[in-house]
Amino acid sequence: MSPKAAGVKQVVRNKKAYHDYIILEKYEAGIELFGTEVKSVRQGSVNLKDAFCAVKDGELFVRGMHVSPYEKGNIFNRDPMRQKRLLMHKKEIMRLYGRIKQDGLALIPLSVYFKDSRVKLELGLARGKKLHDKRESAAVKSSEREMSRLIKERNA
Repeated sequence: MSPKAAGVKQVVRNKKAYHDYIILEKYEAGIELFGTEVKSVRQGSVNLKDAFCAVKDGELFVRGMHVSPYEKGNIFNRDPMRQKRLLMHKKEIMRLYGRIKQDGLALIPLSVYFKDSRVKLELGLARGKKLHDKRESAAVKSSEREMSRLIKERNA
């Protein structure tokens, strides 16, 4: 499910993940958050830059996701770097765990968004890019930018 569907409001997108990884599959998971964390996410105070997901004891957790403390939250604020549990079906978690262990892939958070009133996290099953892959994708991107600029000049 892409975050562009009806009733969906994108909060943050992990651009670094698309630069460093080749995304093979995408999954949607709920996040177990506390009240002040939800308010902070609603304000857009989330950072996914160095975040990753791990399976521990049959449960899926996201680590390295920074949710800034809510400024009006006083004693109810939680540690911004605490690991947060992701909500998925047990079968899906075990299938992902098998793929990670067997194929040497990684689970990377791609975006955080609201689906109706619930906070969702889009996960990507990803393989790391090598340096030549990064150069190749940068070259493709720059050539596309150049072509669109030329087309714009011609039509003007």
